[in-house]
Amino acid sequence: MPKQPTHTNELVHESSPYLLQHAHNPVNWVPFSSEAFERAKTENKLVLISIGYSACHWCHVMEHESFEDENIAKLMNENFINIKVDREERSDVDMIYMQAVQLMTGQGGWPLNCFALPDGRPVYGGTYFNMQQWANVLLNLAELQKKEPLKVIEYAQNLTDGLKQSELITTQKKSELKISKDVLADAVEKWKERFDDSFGGPDKAPKFPLPNNYLFLLRYALLQKDNYVLDHVHLTLLQMAHGGIYDQLRGGFSRYSVDVIWKVPHFEKMLYDNAQLISLYCEAYQHSQNKLYKQVVTQTLDFIEKEWYNSEGYFYSAYDADIEGEEGKYYVWTKEDLHTILKDDFDLFADYYQVNEVGYWEHDNYILMRNENAAEISVKFNLSSEVIEQKIENCRTKLLKKAETRVKPGLDDKTITSWNAMMCTAYAKAYLIFGDEHYKKVAVSSAQFILTRLTQDNGKLFRTFKNGKAKIDGFLEDYAFTIEALLQVNLITQDKKYLEEAKKLTAFTLEEFKNEESAFLYYTGKSSDGLITRNTEIHDNVIPASNSQMALNLFYLGTLFDNENYSKKAFEMLNMVSQDLKHYASGYSNWGCLALYYLYPLKEIAIVGNNVDEKLKELHQHSFTNTILAVSKTKSDLPLLKDRFKENETLVYVCENKACKLPVKTIKEALDQLEKI
Repeated sequence: MPKQPTHTNELVHESSPYLLQHAHNPVNWVPFSSEAFERAKTENKLVLISIGYSACHWCHVMEHESFEDENIAKLMNENFINIKVDREERSDVDMIYMQAVQLMTGQGGWPLNCFALPDGRPVYGGTYFNMQQWANVLLNLAELQKKEPLKVIEYAQNLTDGLKQSELITTQKKSELKISKDVLADAVEKWKERFDDSFGGPDKAPKFPLPNNYLFLLRYALLQKDNYVLDHVHLTLLQMAHGGIYDQLRGGFSRYSVDVIWKVPHFEKMLYDNAQLISLYCEAYQHSQNKLYKQVVTQTLDFIEKEWYNSEGYFYSAYDADIEGEEGKYYVWTKEDLHTILKDDFDLFADYYQVNEVGYWEHDNYILMRNENAAEISVKFNLSSEVIEQKIENCRTKLLKKAETRVKPGLDDKTITSWNAMMCTAYAKAYLIFGDEHYKKVAVSSAQFILTRLTQDNGKLFRTFKNGKAKIDGFLEDYAFTIEALLQVNLITQDKKYLEEAKKLTAFTLEEFKNEESAFLYYTGKSSDGLITRNTEIHDNVIPASNSQMALNLFYLGTLFDNENYSKKAFEMLNMVSQDLKHYASGYSNWGCLALYYLYPLKEIAIVGNNVDEKLKELHQHSFTNTILAVSKTKSDLPLLKDRFKENETLVYVCENKACKLPVKTIKEALDQLEKI
């Protein structure tokens, strides 16, 4: 019979796996709500806003050291109202208090712990504290609040003023520097100084994949014909695919590598990383036909569908880094285990996955890293590459069967709208590149789930879904990536309802998130309340900024619908970050993707007729970039398609800046026309 918990707090009623992890702490945690702040006012206490997520290793460490300790909990309960926040559910709360802690300390991360007045204004904060440090912080703040409450209020006011000033600086940018090829070239030249020419990625550790960085660099290299940048992109993608950051047995990437060679991952796996990496490897395959890229895509999609996909049409969020308190336990192997399982094939497997000094990690465990020297292995074992691949596949099957007996990482089984939209886009792109009808089916199912279960009657999106219930109003990120997904699903289905939904959602977004003083959009909707300020997100990170993605959506829709207002707004937003882009391109790479559309010849391809789908898939077997696609199986009023449908024919129109060449019937002819632009 399971042991009954000694303590239970209000988090037991929540659905977030992260909050539920803390439901039996001795700390009297409560969820983020106006009631919690009202209680703080009534009891004249400071509020602790403690923020993390379910797959966060150091969040677990701090919980075990401090939040499970009876004495620490007593200090917290007597002196503070203690709020726990899942940053993935409430990214708006996380954004505000992360910025506050960064202003105070110059750095941020998770766990994020910020103390605030009962009105939400931040006072003091930091990230991880060990038990003694945390006890000191609690005692000092409690003492300060009792003896010098006016000083605490002064701290809070100064910090809040700093937050609001920072927001003004962001939204009132007036760059004199207009976006140009020279601006982009300068930005990339600065970036090149930080390339790791040996292992790809940046020349430092830890290394995050940052898929959007390499999507921009790939497109820039192709358009600018910069072979050094192109080689760097392919080096990075190959090294990641060979490294320990990639799960060599199951597929899927971990969040980051702690070293420069992509060897030792921080073993948590996130849906948003893998969705973006699938899209990146799809596009890289389209331009290179590298079979390894295809293998990465298919294996990762197999992993996601097996582990994180619900047949209703939604995806789960993450796998934890820790298993039974030990990081990476699910993924690593000892030589003894491998010998026992693989027997005669051990030597081949050990060479193929570097079960040697290269792959050695700690405590007799090895991280599987694919050997680049396949030809040498073939010679050494006197086997053809086909036989080697078959033997390795047999080994993988045996190890996966053995792994089924291991305790799996903790699953964060909530559904986040923006991450699901990214995954929908990834499936749509995989369908276009590889033609697998199943990928199309999953993409459509995902889009339908968002439209039917994550959309409210008033047109708003929900942020999360779990246990059959959607909740929390969506943020700009949710709208931006949903619009992108709908555009992709329109492309693969040629069903105009998805295009109309994207257009309708865009109009709603521009109104709901409008900032009267700026071209940028707020991260939270106009009906949001309970926060000390409304923030604006423009900096591209592990997930591209919601404003950069909305600007891309506006450009795309502006082109498709010939909507000058949308196109102008996208260009205005882009120019507001041109100075930032020039000096720190890796932090504005999604804006860089938008800049490429404006600075290099823009091609439009319209495909109209019964066989659109076949033509579209054939087109994606070839390398092309900086292109907007418009498709329809029937007559259409879309400007690029209007009056171009002919019965019993499928025609391809290649255009540049709305001026079209004569229609052709084959993709080969269309590609010939593209070459001349």
